[in-house]
Amino acid sequence: MQRSVLIAFLALFILIQFFRPEKNTAQGPSPNDISTVLSAPKSVLTKLDAACFNCHSNHTRYPWYAEVAPISWWMAGHIRAGKKHLNFSEFATYPRKRQLHKLEKIAEAIEEGWMPLKSYKIMHPESVLKKDEIKEISDWLQAAQADLQKRTY
Repeated sequence: MQRSVLIAFLALFILIQFFRPEKNTAQGPSPNDISTVLSAPKSVLTKLDAACFNCHSNHTRYPWYAEVAPISWWMAGHIRAGKKHLNFSEFATYPRKRQLHKLEKIAEAIEEGWMPLKSYKIMHPESVLKKDEIKEISDWLQAAQADLQKRTY
């Protein structure tokens, strides 16, 4: 009986490997990237890339374990949800009011520590933001908001 269950489980595990979610790997830079609207210091962009872009842009770098279902499905769901809330690759398409709101929410998320997600930080230690990095990003976000508010369209 136990052997039959184990064989069935193994067969199911092998079968689900054939059902793969679409990858989030756009080719080339997006014409609507946040960098087309706002300029940021390289250090800020580097940290945003490490902490945010895998789930909040059109360019995910996948680790080896993302090739294994059901982990691949779980990750695809997280990426879809992340991009639904904020997509740095499509930031320029947002109305200015939404851009301002998103900048405010990014600052809140990193200052309060609920982004990046704890589960993401465990698997990606490079995404952990130190206090001085949070301050640098927050200061840039505040300046970016002020810059956007001054602009006339």
